Amino acid sequence: MIRIRGLVKRFGSLEAVKKLDLSVPPGEIFGFLGPNGAGKTTTVRMLCGLIKPTEGRIVVAGFDMAERAIEAKRAVGLVPDEPFVYPKLSGAEYLRFIGELYGVPLPEARRRIPELLEMFELGGWGGELVESYSHGMRQKLVIAGVLLHQPKVLLLDEPMVGLDPKSARMTKDIFLTLAARGTTIFMCTHILEIAEKLCDRIGIMIAGELRALGTLEDLRGLARPAPKAHDPPCGPAPRSDLEDVFLSLTGGREYSELLKNL
Repeated sequence: MIRIRGLVKRFGSLEAVKKLDLSVPPGEIFGFLGPNGAGKTTTVRMLCGLIKPTEGRIVVAGFDMAERAIEAKRAVGLVPDEPFVYPKLSGAEYLRFIGELYGVPLPEARRRIPELLEMFELGGWGGELVESYSHGMRQKLVIAGVLLHQPKVLLLDEPMVGLDPKSARMTKDIFLTLAARGTTIFMCTHILEIAEKLCDRIGIMIAGELRALGTLEDLRGLARPAPKAHDPPCGPAPRSDLEDVFLSLTGGREYSELLKNL
């Protein structure tokens, strides 16, 4: 459902994404992790057509983003890290606008918009201007807009930011349900617990390069140091959680020595 080949993005002398090759099949929840500045958000912006690659090819839902951009963009739903919604629209007006933009039939939009507002506990706010919404409410409205047009590919950039625990749990359940129905989900997050619980595979970007790719078990194997010839035999290695694996692969444990001097 997502196919990336030789993807490169340069901003002047900065190469933000370097020869990225990646495929994500239908129904997979793919976690795209990495430290700040690794190139994750830049990749997401190229996948949804907001910015053009310097080199490489992107195919989404069978459509080449360069050759059939309109069809490719219609197949994609984006939940950005910073929810942008027009402040002078009401919540219901914003959803109607999204429905028209993506060609949702009017009877279907009229039926589903109240349902989505209620689902995200925004039923009493549908007539209020978005400028009066909190950050978390705007995030829920954006997610509702994505669900309204039912994209084949869902791009998520820190989708849980600002959500209360109940809404976060419901949103995770929604993602699992959509994946079970065949929706491809490409998720960037710094909340490693979410990635560990939801993602079928995980890719770790460092300085614009995909340095690790696989299931959590695959990544545990990459992060585990190879035994030395003279080491005595021992029992099974302790299972690492994703935080341990991430810090091992990104060099994040180096700060432990600095902590001793505090």
